[in-house]
Amino acid sequence: MLGRILHIVMKEFIELKRDRWARFRLLVPPLIQVLIFGYAATFEIFGVSTTVLDLDHSQQSRALIADFVDSGRFKVVRVASTQGQAEDSIDTSQAAIAIIIHAGFAQALLKGQAAPVQVLLDGTNSNSALVALGYANQIVSTFSQRYATEFLYRMQPAAVSRQVHITLDERPWYNVSLNSRWFFVPGVIATLTLVIVVNLTAFAIVREREVGTLEQIMVTPIRPFELMVGKMVPFFGVGLVLVTVITLFGMLWFQVPFRGNPLVLLLATSLYLLSTLAVGLAISTLCRTQQQAFATNFFFVNPMFTLSGFSFPIASMPKVLQWLTYLDPVRYDLIIIRATFLKGVGLSILWPQLLALLGIAAGLLGLAVMRFRRSMD
Repeated sequence: MLGRILHIVMKEFIELKRDRWARFRLLVPPLIQVLIFGYAATFEIFGVSTTVLDLDHSQQSRALIADFVDSGRFKVVRVASTQGQAEDSIDTSQAAIAIIIHAGFAQALLKGQAAPVQVLLDGTNSNSALVALGYANQIVSTFSQRYATEFLYRMQPAAVSRQVHITLDERPWYNVSLNSRWFFVPGVIATLTLVIVVNLTAFAIVREREVGTLEQIMVTPIRPFELMVGKMVPFFGVGLVLVTVITLFGMLWFQVPFRGNPLVLLLATSLYLLSTLAVGLAISTLCRTQQQAFATNFFFVNPMFTLSGFSFPIASMPKVLQWLTYLDPVRYDLIIIRATFLKGVGLSILWPQLLALLGIAAGLLGLAVMRFRRSMD
């Protein structure tokens, strides 16, 4: 049995050696995608295009506008003189947010009354709008607290020392600076591995069927299970090399720390590769042509990416989709890889995720073998 499997493994490596474009495709595009994700993917927003309408023209209103500009989160692209101009800047997408300070703002502050500030948001991009609104609320709250303290100092200086304050003592763990790249770069390792490995294995059986060599292979003493193993071993090795290169590149280029045990990451990566290989082999047994395999990849890979929690929180999904995420191997690998990179946890914490990956890999491999046997009948 081992001899027959070895021959299939050698055949796959010879085909990979002959295909120079395939070797280029395995190395260069993943590194480029790591760079793109590392620099472009972030939860933070800077330089939000902003229109300002100051109808109060007071020292206080100018101070509030200066706080917005000095934060670095907002960039004034237009200074409006009327309400219509401010609204028009949102309608024409010239600005994503408009800050409107009405007349009487300073007078209300001097009287110790509420001084509302109106904010118009372009809600077509709801995520950016919510983040920008959060920044605006924080800036206005800080300004309000500072002015309230100054107002109380002018009216009752002795009461300032007795003023009650609630302060938030922030102590982020594992990612002290809350660097988004430390969150995205480890996740890119899992998602790129999914796309590349599934693509490689999805064409494995289909290519043999298209060129007519699958029938020639099956008339030999080799069994379907042995053929599957022979197809998987080369891509498993390629996947390990790919993960190693991407991991080292992310650590060295983006300075993402690795605090865990490399052996735990190796074990998790091996189980994850088996799961993704099984998905690709299952796709290859469902399709007759490479065009069909390419189209079917999107049917599987895109939902797996969406349900993984890489970009969208699983807790925010409907309950039905939350249950479906338990069938997604990417979900578990993301938990493991981020935990080993940033938290440095080991098997005592990650064993449920490792066990889930093992179960998914075993189930999908069994399904792929059974489907392949049926397709040969």
